[in-house]
Amino acid sequence: MGGSLGCHRSIPRDPSELGRKLSAACNFSDVLVKQQLQLQLQQQHQQELQQQQLNPYQCLDINSCTEEELMTLPGVTRALARNIVQHRASIGGFRRVEDLALVSGVGAARLELVKPEICVRGSPASSSPAQSSSSSPSLRSSSAARRCTGVNAHLSITNTGSASPTDSLPPGGPEQMMSSRPEVTVEERASHGKKPLIRVATWDLQRCSSDKANNPGVREVVCMTLLENHIKLLAVQDLADREALNKFCTELNQPSLFNVRKWKSPRGVWKCSVSEKPTAESSEGSEYSGFLWDSSVGIELKDTVVIDNAATNGNGNHGQTKPYLAHFYIGSSELTLVNVHLKTPAQKKEQNGRKHGTNRTKNHRLNATVHDSLKGVKDVLVLGGFGMPPDSAELDVLKKEKLLALLPPSVYTNISTKSPQGSSALDNIWASRTMKKIYTGECSVVREGLTNPWIPDNWSWGGVASEHCPVMAEFYMDVVMKEPLQNGSSSVAVLERDDIMPKHER
Repeated sequence: MGGSLGCHRSIPRDPSELGRKLSAACNFSDVLVKQQLQLQLQQQHQQELQQQQLNPYQCLDINSCTEEELMTLPGVTRALARNIVQHRASIGGFRRVEDLALVSGVGAARLELVKPEICVRGSPASSSPAQSSSSSPSLRSSSAARRCTGVNAHLSITNTGSASPTDSLPPGGPEQMMSSRPEVTVEERASHGKKPLIRVATWDLQRCSSDKANNPGVREVVCMTLLENHIKLLAVQDLADREALNKFCTELNQPSLFNVRKWKSPRGVWKCSVSEKPTAESSEGSEYSGFLWDSSVGIELKDTVVIDNAATNGNGNHGQTKPYLAHFYIGSSELTLVNVHLKTPAQKKEQNGRKHGTNRTKNHRLNATVHDSLKGVKDVLVLGGFGMPPDSAELDVLKKEKLLALLPPSVYTNISTKSPQGSSALDNIWASRTMKKIYTGECSVVREGLTNPWIPDNWSWGGVASEHCPVMAEFYMDVVMKEPLQNGSSSVAVLERDDIMPKHER
């Protein structure tokens, strides 16, 4: 019995040769497993596509659904569904599901919530979107959201707005900027003999640099807010450099954005002034304040000054923000504006059993130089960011000067995409007695039209231009426009002056 023992292949004499053969066999097996898994995933994907085609109700086509169908998605309200339908109509349909994040009120977080239930198949339906019969208020349709409690209602807002087509946009953002603007109309006054009015406002633009002002979304929000609300004199805080404010001034006078170009009413002739030196220093850099006004209605700048602080902190540097004071001629009247930007006070810290305040608390002590500068001045508005409600004890110094806050503490002035109605009363306008006499009773917090698809919102788009809302107040002045300046015209407005009002001490 010789020969083989039943093995068809002899055992290699070198053990390393056996290891190489086993390794090659394992690698081949691994390749087969990966190919099998890939094939299973492809088959599963094809089955899901076939199932969606057989059952179209499994995912909602955001290019053809109605408002009511959108409201079946988690977290989608009537107002948000209306925004989606209007945005879809303005851009001609969504090209991909991710485009839904560009709609005002959606954002990245809500997109991830509804993404498993939506899809994009085709263009929007040709039929008009379903009309809403609900009376629930929305951010764009509610006129009460922009008015203070207890003042006369003279402003009305319609739900329709204009959408800007694709402008010449720089790279790096959304491919289109389709922004819906609210339409704000001013009703004629029947009382007080139809005296001419002027609207003065304040706006904290929150570290507005030249780069931020060059953003087409920010530039459109600022310029259109001024035009739509007929604001003629604006105090601006928190400019990161001196050139930023001029960007908005240039856009108003020589518009490049669609909505600004197509503004039907006169745009006016705008000028600006920025403080020569910083009004505050922080870890983020220097901060400047400024004014922006429409000279076509008879507003002329007399002079400006940054009010230096007499006291310094322990390091020899100024520890307080510096108000920016300006004197304006408005017709035959002279108006003094004090532009302030006070920081939110920091909480006291305990150290060695004692509470110690920080330099930020000192920022709230209004500088005594302001009071000296206002001696003998009658028509005064102190406006800007105060970092706290008007009933705070730190602002009692303004009350002692017989100034009155036009916004009550219950009216919030901040805004974000997550909290569109705000949660803090930070900005205000304080008026002297003489200004109170010509105050119309209309003081508003503007909340409509402050977002834009081209403004970043964390890692998404559609954010706000600033987390502070513009605050505006209305006053009777003695300027009458006889020949309004038309867009594209070189004609100059002719002003007519009424009798000067008797002035009284503050």
